[in-house]
Amino acid sequence: MQLAAPGPAPDPPVGLPVLPELAAHLAAAAGRDEAEPPGGSRSLRTAAGGYFARRGLDTDPGHTLAAPGAPALLLALYAAAGGAVVLPRPCSPWYAPPARMLGHPVHRAPVPAESGGVPDPFALLETVRRARIHGAEPRVLVLSVADDPTGTCPVPEQVHEVCEAAAGEGLWVISDESYRDLLHDPHDTVVLSPAEMLPDEVVVLADLRAALVPASWPAAIARFPDTDRGAALRVAALDALAALDIPLPGPLTCAVAHALGEPEAVRTRTATAARLYGTLATALHRTLTDAGALCRPPHSGSHVYADLEPLHRALAAHGVSESAALERELGRWAARGGHRFGDDPGALRVRLGSEGLLGDDVELRGRALTEADPLQLPYVADALTSLSQKLAALTATGEG
Repeated sequence: MQLAAPGPAPDPPVGLPVLPELAAHLAAAAGRDEAEPPGGSRSLRTAAGGYFARRGLDTDPGHTLAAPGAPALLLALYAAAGGAVVLPRPCSPWYAPPARMLGHPVHRAPVPAESGGVPDPFALLETVRRARIHGAEPRVLVLSVADDPTGTCPVPEQVHEVCEAAAGEGLWVISDESYRDLLHDPHDTVVLSPAEMLPDEVVVLADLRAALVPASWPAAIARFPDTDRGAALRVAALDALAALDIPLPGPLTCAVAHALGEPEAVRTRTATAARLYGTLATALHRTLTDAGALCRPPHSGSHVYADLEPLHRALAAHGVSESAALERELGRWAARGGHRFGDDPGALRVRLGSEGLLGDDVELRGRALTEADPLQLPYVADALTSLSQKLAALTATGEG
């Protein structure tokens, strides 16, 4: 079967309204014209150390780096580590491109049925073995303890097994913890950083746009092990960032440093966004499973990842036979086909986003943040009803 070209990624949905306190700090620093050093100023890295410390990881500023966005920071880490990269299948769409830009091979290891974010440990070992047979030398495993695209959180035991397997093969573990603050029910979901399990082998990475700063502010931080090997990796990554010559803008740095301090307004916004996303993602999950799709229950972030393979005959009858077509059909609900996450392009898998239930009006999105039950908002209810109707139309068999 000839698969249709996936085309460019759709435009991202509009984000939540910018928190006024952060907007004020950005405006106050608008006149700053000093160049921000590669890797971030001492004050910014001190704020990053505090951010990690509040999550159980005591961190000296000298063991951190900051960069204008997670892809840039990940590119620097890949350049520093060298060698091939192993990624879960599926995974965030920004994990693979930096490796390909460097010419580093990318190998995929499937996630288990229970959750996304980490590969099955036996699949990881087999992936590394096969890569070496073909002349590649994996040096890095990227995983996520609060996963996008699946919205799931692997249990600590599972994370520990994978990290031990990676360390046993000499791989650096890069732990993407961008979404760990967007747990839908913090009392029901346990998230433990791999850096607490194997502190000498793990670099922690956080895309601050996931939960801390507006989606349009490119800012990310990383924490390195307090070892000679960790220090060498940090120096090499800093050299790569310096070579890129794209420092964080000075005014943005001031606002990001303030956000990293997590004053009450920032903490409240993060908690409110987590509750909103939890309500909407759960509603998406229910709508998809009611239609016959397979979908892991979401625990973090704003996305769900649905497998519509059980409905492939009905979908094929409507001309939908691969993930790019599914993306086009469900585009209104912030759909992204599984091919964008390293999944099989011929499989009927798709990520849907809570953002797709809120529309493009920032004012209405702000209203959703303050509503006791956002599912009662007419535009949210209409979007869910329309999704249910669309799925019913796409899977109708015409029999009977």
